[in-house]
Amino acid sequence: MSLVWSSSIDNLDWEELAALYRAAPLGNKTPEGLRTTFTNSMFKCFVYQDGKLVGVGRALADGVDCSYICDVALLPSHQGLGLGKQIVAKLVSLSSGHKKIILYAVPGKEPFYKKFGFKRMSTAMAIFENQGDALERGYVNET
Repeated sequence: MSLVWSSSIDNLDWEELAALYRAAPLGNKTPEGLRTTFTNSMFKCFVYQDGKLVGVGRALADGVDCSYICDVALLPSHQGLGLGKQIVAKLVSLSSGHKKIILYAVPGKEPFYKKFGFKRMSTAMAIFENQGDALERGYVNET
């Protein structure tokens, strides 16, 4: 598998990125929303095969204290091949030097991230736009 890695958003097709998120599935994110989130992210990984976007990940970081890895997504055809591991490893490497690296994962994917040394936090909390949906999908609990 011949892959091309990039960290640039200069020629990114935002519609293609939105389609990747839907296919992954990581939700229905608009091209405009993705442009904002990726523009504001310090670290970005885009993986292409034959000119087609097949994987992505990003990290919000302040350069000193905290780097937050999120939105690691792969086309279903590229899941289970080790590419997700490579994207996470790249983002962890880019985030080195920060006092803490935080990762937000889809419920049930925690064992995958434990392989990188991530531990469950006992103090993390969140407010979601749709709290009921977040509760139902296992992102938060009542306690």
